[in-house]
Amino acid sequence: MTAAASAALLALVACSSGGSSSTDRGAGEGPVPEPTAQVTISFASWVAAIPEMKELIQKFETEHPNIKIQAQNVPAEEANEKLTAQVAGGNPPDVAYLDASTVAAFASRKALVNLDNYIRRSEVVKADAYVPAFKTFTTFENGMYGLPFDGESTALFYRTDMFSAAGLTKPPTTWEEYEAAAKALTDPAERTYGHAMFTSSPEAAYYWYPWLWQAGGKVLSDDGKEVLFNSAEAKRAAEFYVNLAKYAPKDYLTSNSYDGRQAFANGQVGMYVAGSWFAGTLTDEFPAINGKWATAPLPQGSAGCGTTIAGDALVIFSQSRNSDAAWKFIEFLSKPDNVAFWTYKSKDGTTLPPITSLLDSPDLVATKPVLKGFAEAMKCGVSNVIVHPDWPKIEEGLNEQLAKAIYGEQTAAQALDNAASEAEKILR
Repeated sequence: MTAAASAALLALVACSSGGSSSTDRGAGEGPVPEPTAQVTISFASWVAAIPEMKELIQKFETEHPNIKIQAQNVPAEEANEKLTAQVAGGNPPDVAYLDASTVAAFASRKALVNLDNYIRRSEVVKADAYVPAFKTFTTFENGMYGLPFDGESTALFYRTDMFSAAGLTKPPTTWEEYEAAAKALTDPAERTYGHAMFTSSPEAAYYWYPWLWQAGGKVLSDDGKEVLFNSAEAKRAAEFYVNLAKYAPKDYLTSNSYDGRQAFANGQVGMYVAGSWFAGTLTDEFPAINGKWATAPLPQGSAGCGTTIAGDALVIFSQSRNSDAAWKFIEFLSKPDNVAFWTYKSKDGTTLPPITSLLDSPDLVATKPVLKGFAEAMKCGVSNVIVHPDWPKIEEGLNEQLAKAIYGEQTAAQALDNAASEAEKILR
């Protein structure tokens, strides 16, 4: 989410509807009953036209004939701004599929229904069934305001053909091995490099976070009042991360990670850190290199493994006058069989199920072998979501300072100290 969108979201006035607070919804015993008259539920997403979602909606409507789903399509990059405006205007959808990292921010402004009552009554949804890191995304003040629906971890993609040519027999498992592999793969005269790096906001910071966690560092204190991203552990991680720039092609520094996929696909970059979305992109857009790349968990640092996770969640807006019917819909989508169908069992899907039993199932790797490394990495997943009104501005400064270090304008330690100095002024 952009800094502007975050600021707008966090500036929302608290709202509710129908005279019922978001924490009262779903009160009662036993499964939520079917509506006795026909109800239409609006569903905002950028996925309603995908065949798998269309099939799920059709199946739901067949099983629940008194509930109709009205899809509201919105591009992913516009979703948060549009939902923010709809909430402020009093006309949000009943249900939305949104970036899970935004759930807590919406919940903090009383824009979402607390789902705890519904979950307590459900025979399908169990709060403790979710991968803990993904449950963190949808939790605010100890209540669940969203149901994790799909996710991904950040792991390593590597060109097996380039590894063989460089005499490398396996993917790196430590920081030292990673740098050694990056060096072996780099030959500026041949325009081949070991590592892909990006400085566009917020990617310089985003792709640094796994190294930070692997070094035992954090960005802020748990109460959000103290800056920790310039600690000794953080500086060690930043020095390692910034040093990798000498093994990265400079022509892609100003690209974003999606546009930079070309560098990996055309054999210019041998290692590429990305989410599992990249596996689907490579298979779909670059079939000529099938069999020439593989995936592995990120290498471990002194504090062990650590990786960034991301995902999407299903929420009910507190202004909905049909929250019981809306719950029936998201409860249906959250059945394990439906989550599996939506994630790793979909034709071209390479997202992961955020339900522990599905993630650990041998069926996942048997169905999509490329997801093995990502599934393993999920156990080390850390949410980079900071629910703080000033965090977007702080992260923007962190990104700018790290980018300057990547370009060699200052050291990694200076970058973190400069960003921390500005952050401390903001937090005062």
